[in-house]
Amino acid sequence: MRTNTFVGAATLATAALLPAAPAGASSAVPTPPSQVTVSLVQVNGSGCRPGSASVAVSQDNTAFTVTYSEYLAQVGKGAKPVDFRKNCQLGLRVNVPQGYTYAVFQADYRGFLSLERGASATQKSSYYFQGMAGTDRRSHAFRGPSKGDWQVSDRTGIEALVFAPCGTTRNFNINTELLVNGGSSDTERTNSFVAMDSTDGSFNTKYHFAWKKCPVR
Repeated sequence: MRTNTFVGAATLATAALLPAAPAGASSAVPTPPSQVTVSLVQVNGSGCRPGSASVAVSQDNTAFTVTYSEYLAQVGKGAKPVDFRKNCQLGLRVNVPQGYTYAVFQADYRGFLSLERGASATQKSSYYFQGMAGTDRRSHAFRGPSKGDWQVSDRTGIEALVFAPCGTTRNFNINTELLVNGGSSDTERTNSFVAMDSTDGSFNTKYHFAWKKCPVR
């Protein structure tokens, strides 16, 4: 039975998912009228073997979700030495209607963890557009004893976003990582883990779009 809920969020008001955006970015632009699609064009990492990650776009074009089925890091009894760290690198092709461009202003991560006393875990993430300089990194820490659902968010203000360049196609890259440290816990007799996987879709990561209209040429 899953008990307790751990909720955290990035609180730096000036921190960004991506480098600073040009002036004039607006949060008042409505979502595109036709359906946006997102395709997984690259999937690499020990936490997301090919076929173990899927993506879906909300019908109202406000967000997309990524669901994993094998994303779990662990230490202790039953774990292999390499299992303490799992990572996933996703390359996403976001197809938007002509005349629009996008940024991601919030990312919500959810999962389940079980940490023995003395153990700890870390969730890391970074975001960048293909061919563009600058990668922002975020990190959230958990400490045992803990057991239950967890949720953290990376947020930024609209004034600090970078939008995909108009008129070109650039993959949106998301790198995530889960780590577990056994610390002073009894790793010979106990197991500690943090997971971001869900075979039934109950846990997923959600990325929220900000929209902007491209200049008319």
